[in-house]
Amino acid sequence: MIAHSRFNRHALVLAVAVVFFATSINAQTSQPNKPEAKPEIVSPLGVKHYAQGDDKGEIAKAREKLAADPKSVELIIALGRAQAGVWLYKDAIETYTTGVKVAPNNAMLYRHRGHRYISTRQFNKAVADLKRASELKADDFDIWYHLGLAHYLKGEYAKAAAAYEQCYAVAEKNRVAADASKEGRDDSLIAISDWLYMTYRRMRKDADAAKVLEKVSPQMQVKENKSYYDRLLFYKGLKKEEELVNVEKATDLEIATVGYGIGNWHLYSGNRAKAEESFRKIVAGKYWPAFGFIAAEAELAKKK
Repeated sequence: MIAHSRFNRHALVLAVAVVFFATSINAQTSQPNKPEAKPEIVSPLGVKHYAQGDDKGEIAKAREKLAADPKSVELIIALGRAQAGVWLYKDAIETYTTGVKVAPNNAMLYRHRGHRYISTRQFNKAVADLKRASELKADDFDIWYHLGLAHYLKGEYAKAAAAYEQCYAVAEKNRVAADASKEGRDDSLIAISDWLYMTYRRMRKDADAAKVLEKVSPQMQVKENKSYYDRLLFYKGLKKEEELVNVEKATDLEIATVGYGIGNWHLYSGNRAKAEESFRKIVAGKYWPAFGFIAAEAELAKKK
C-alpha cells in the first residue's frame, strides 16, 4: 500500500514536470507544440513559426487542376496561392520556381515568389525577384509595393523610397481611372502612402513625408486597408493613439498593422523604449506573416 502510494506521488511529479516543460517550449513558438510539426521558419529572433492546416483541402484541389494542365501559369499561381493561404510558404516558393522554369519571362511568377521570400525573411532573394518582375512589368502596383517593402526591411530606405514612389504613381493613375463613388477606390493609395510616409521619416525627409499626408482626408473611400488609413489619420493628427486599436477586440493582424505604425511614430519622436514596447507586443502575437510583424521583428533583430 505504501509502495503504491509512493509510486503515485512519483508519477504525479513526473507528469507535472512533463507538462511544465512542454508549456515552456510552447511559449517560444507561434502555435501549440506538436512532435510531428516542423516549423515553417525560424525567425531572426530565434522563434519558431508554423504553417496552418489545410482544413478545406484547397491545396489538393489546386494540385488536381494543375495536373490536368501542368504548364498553365494561371494554375501554377493558383497552387502557390493555396499553399501560401495556409502559410506553407516554402512549398509556395517551390511551386513558383517550377513556374519560372515553365515561363521564365512571366512577371507575376517573380512577383509572387518575391512576396513569399519576404514571408520567409529571405530579403535579398525577394529584392532580386521583384527587381526582375519590375523589369518585365513596370506598371504593376504589387510589384513596386513589395519591392519597396523588401528594401525597407533591409534598411535600404533610399531604394525603398524609389520603389514606393513608382508604386505611388501607379496607385494615383489607377485611382483617377476608377469610379469616384467606388468603395475601396483609395485602398491602394492609402497602403502605399503609409509605407512611403514611414520611409521618408526614416530618411529624416520630414517635408516629403508631410506632402504624402496632404492627400489624406477623412473622406477617402476605404474598404480593405482601414488599419493603414487609421495610421495615416493618426500621423496627420486627426486620430489619437488610443483610438487606433482596441486590444480586447482586435485581431493579431490588426495589432501588427496598427502597432507597427505606432511603434515607428515613437521611434521618430525619439522614444525608442516606447517604440520597442510596441514592437514586442506585435511579435508576441500569432500573425507572423503580417508585414507589420516582419518589420517589427527586423527592427528588434537589429538591436539583438
